[in-house]
Amino acid sequence: MIARLRGRVWEAYPNRLVVDVQGVGYEVLVPLSTFDRLHASEGIEVDLRTHLHIRETAHTLYGFATEEERDVFLMLIDRVSGIGPSIAMAVLSGMPVNRFKQCVVAGDVTELSRIKGLGKKTAERIVLELKDKVGVTDTWQDAASGQVTATAADAELALIALGFKQVDARKAVRKVLEADAASTTEALVRGALRALQG
Repeated sequence: MIARLRGRVWEAYPNRLVVDVQGVGYEVLVPLSTFDRLHASEGIEVDLRTHLHIRETAHTLYGFATEEERDVFLMLIDRVSGIGPSIAMAVLSGMPVNRFKQCVVAGDVTELSRIKGLGKKTAERIVLELKDKVGVTDTWQDAASGQVTATAADAELALIALGFKQVDARKAVRKVLEADAASTTEALVRGALRALQG
């Protein structure tokens, strides 16, 4: 599995990059949010979080500028029935991640259905199925209200995406934060996984 890619951009298109990693060119599909955030153009160095999606007919690499984008992408394709990578990429290209989370928490199907390629029924399914996933919307609400930091919320969501309950994820993240309040999201997830498995 290819989880991260760092290299120089050989080719840049709004939804696709070719990244040179020590002489090998990786074609990476990216949402517009990532393309804009990276100011992607030929010759710049990029560091992408990635997901390799394998089907019988293709192996497709998806790239994201942030863990948050990748987490939302994975949550959509893994937890919402009928949502594949192309619709998940349309969601990330159609609105900022924070606005998407607000729409899910508020049940705003109308705004979600304005995303190109997303009909009303699909938007309803996204809201219904993500709201049903215990902990996801709770964590988003807590982050929006300031009850947890954005870093802690991202770590919680990563643990929820791995199948842990929100309550357990929050306890483990808090335990790590007590030891090191300046932890990065990656360090929080690693520490929390050790705590959860210990």
